[in-house]
Amino acid sequence: MQETGQYARRVELVGDASLYGILDLGYVAKEEMRAVARGLLEGGAGVIQLRAKGCDPEEVLALFGEYAPDLAEMCQSFDVPLIINDYPEVALAVGADGVHVGQDDGSLVEVRSVVGDSMIVGRSTHSAQQARAALDEGFDYIGFGPLFPTPTKQGRPGIGLESIFDVENEVGKKIPVFCIGGIKPDNLELVLASGACRVVIVSALLQASDISAATRSIVKALIPNT
Repeated sequence: MQETGQYARRVELVGDASLYGILDLGYVAKEEMRAVARGLLEGGAGVIQLRAKGCDPEEVLALFGEYAPDLAEMCQSFDVPLIINDYPEVALAVGADGVHVGQDDGSLVEVRSVVGDSMIVGRSTHSAQQARAALDEGFDYIGFGPLFPTPTKQGRPGIGLESIFDVENEVGKKIPVFCIGGIKPDNLELVLASGACRVVIVSALLQASDISAATRSIVKALIPNT
C-alpha cells in the first residue's frame, strides 16, 4: 500500500471510531498489556493508545520487546489503529499507526519530521481555542478535555461541558473530536447530551472485572444499534 493510501485508511479508521481506548500503564501491569489490549479490542474500541507516563522512549520500547511485541499486529488484526502517546520515535520503531502529542510536545511539523506522512497525529487540547488551533495546524484528530477532574491528569481542573457543542460544531465537522477526562458510565449520557460524539474512557474500562464486556457496553451506549 502506498503511503498516501495507508494514511487515508488510518484517517478513515479513526473517523469511524466512537470509543478511544487507552492502555494506560498507570492502571495496567506491564505483564497484562496484551490481555487488556485484547479485551478492549474484543469489546469494540475503535482506537487503542499506549500511554506510559514516567517511562522514557527506551523504556517504552523495552516494554514492547518483553511484554507485547505483537501489539501492533494484534490491533491490525481487528482493523484498529494503534497510537503511541508522546513519543514519535517509538511509534515509528514499533510499527504503530500514529502518535498522540500534548500541547508542549512540539509542532505538527516537528512530529512529522520523525514519523513521516503516513501516520496519523493527534493533539491534546484543553480549550476551544486550542481545539481550533489544532485543526488549523493540520492535526488528524484531537482529544478535548479533561471534562472532569481525573487521576490521569493530576492538578488539571476539569474544563466542564459547556464548550463541547461549539467544538463539535466548529472542529468536529472536519476532524474527529474525542472528549476525554473523567468520563464514566454514570456520566456518559450527560456528556453525550452536551454534544459529544466520541469519547475516551480510561479507568472505568481498565478497572472493570470484564474489560471486554465493559467496553462493549460503552460502545452500545455510543452506537445504540450495535
